[in-house]
Amino acid sequence: MRHILYIHGMGGGSDSRIPSILDNEMGPDLKVVARTYSFDPEIAAGQIASWVEELKPELVIGESLGALQALRLRGLPHIFVSPALNAPIYFQILAWLTLIPGVTRLFDRIYRPREGDRQPLHFTSKTLKKYRRHRSAALNGLPSDSGTDIFFAFFGIHDHYRRSGVVSLRSWKRYFGENSFQMYDGTHFMEEEFVRTILADKVRELLS
Repeated sequence: MRHILYIHGMGGGSDSRIPSILDNEMGPDLKVVARTYSFDPEIAAGQIASWVEELKPELVIGESLGALQALRLRGLPHIFVSPALNAPIYFQILAWLTLIPGVTRLFDRIYRPREGDRQPLHFTSKTLKKYRRHRSAALNGLPSDSGTDIFFAFFGIHDHYRRSGVVSLRSWKRYFGENSFQMYDGTHFMEEEFVRTILADKVRELLS
């Protein structure tokens, strides 16, 4: 069995929608694997590294905040869906806010994941401060000139996170250039029609 490792975004998990749809598109010999990992980026990096060792994936897909974890994996083709490269910059601000009594509990309630096998979110100052180092580790040494490190991203035209800069086309182009992405007429959460067409087609192209 051949594998694709799908790294979900914040609050996602093993039952996330996009990898499930994509897995159905790939056929019986190519499995899209999505697993739930810790919100603490350093714990998550260890978890994901062990999955890479176990699965030997042929391609990695990083969605939203999961894009940074995907970027920490080298020597593989990469596809990104709405990569939130700048989220750690905002987390740094939130880290100070969570020192105010009651703020952590408030954010935990606001960003409570849906039912199912989803990433537990706990917004403490200690965890949020780790994301700045996590971003540096992910982007260090990029762009890579390795023949196996391919980076391609999809951005939604109607992605509301682009207004805040959490998802930034400018930041993406700074590291990966003008010809490394495609816009689609959708939102941050790639709609099913685009998963079954442009995302699935890009996977087939990079694996061919």
